Amino acid sequence: MRIALEAAQAAAAAGETPVGAVVVDPETGEVVAVGANQPIGTHDPTAHAEIVALREAARKRGNYRLTGLTLVVTLEPCAMCAGAISHARIGRVVFAAEDPKGGAVVNGPRFFEQPTCHWRPEVEGGLLAGESSAMLKGFFRARRKSGAT
Repeated sequence: MRIALEAAQAAAAAGETPVGAVVVDPETGEVVAVGANQPIGTHDPTAHAEIVALREAARKRGNYRLTGLTLVVTLEPCAMCAGAISHARIGRVVFAAEDPKGGAVVNGPRFFEQPTCHWRPEVEGGLLAGESSAMLKGFFRARRKSGAT
């Protein structure tokens, strides 16, 4: 999660919402891929940290199926990212802060609980949630003060 938090800080420094993600092989401890939010800079609405990390992991592994790997992310995944996680067949998702407005794992549609979801990873939330939440709150507080949209 510390690596994901560093990626989130890098996203914030680039003016992006501070969310970071890491794909890890739990058997070896290898960090397969790291992603940071970048939809603004890349002009790509799908460039969430999770998607960036999943794309890199799939490229490195030479397979879109990432069965057995763990995705660690600083914020509860949205519906789009939950769908990608399911399609990639990630074995486990560990997230820091819950997202009551945009989250889709333990909030909102609870994507992995839906009967149409074809792959359900193990999910754990709350790891370093305070740090992630503080970073997000600070980022948006600063944006409101500066008048940025």
